[in-house]
Amino acid sequence: MKKRESGFTLIELLIVIAIIGILAAIAIPNLLNAVQRGKQKKTMADMRTLATAVEAYAVDNNDYPTANCPTGSFSDEGSALTSSSFTNLTPTYIAQLPGKEGKDGWGNALYYNVSNPATQYNIRSRGRDNSQQASLVCGTTTNFNDDIVYSNGSFLQWPEGTQN
Repeated sequence: MKKRESGFTLIELLIVIAIIGILAAIAIPNLLNAVQRGKQKKTMADMRTLATAVEAYAVDNNDYPTANCPTGSFSDEGSALTSSSFTNLTPTYIAQLPGKEGKDGWGNALYYNVSNPATQYNIRSRGRDNSQQASLVCGTTTNFNDDIVYSNGSFLQWPEGTQN
């Protein structure tokens, strides 16, 4: 009687490896895109949280907090937030700045500005590339590098749809 050997042939192993390679080539770009979208959504949520505290302060004090920032219009970028930027908001309006000491989802600083007089404000993230965008789209964007801008209770520029 002849003993039958069990195992996989070289062709079978190559086919399995090829299938795994094809699946990885499809899945990895989608995974990287999902990670970037997650950072965008985290940044937007942190901006909303901070804006809620700013709005609550404004209701109580009839103007927006200055946060040690220079004055300007609501679309100007302003100054980068630090852990000591909103000492007049903590702990009454917010326990601490959202994110890690006022950082966006990519680990870059969020920016805050208030108009003169303090009747308008904005919170801005410079996006993935951390460079200031020259002009706003004022609506949806499709690039991870575009700024995300929240002003006076709503987003002026925000990500939506497929990003690149």
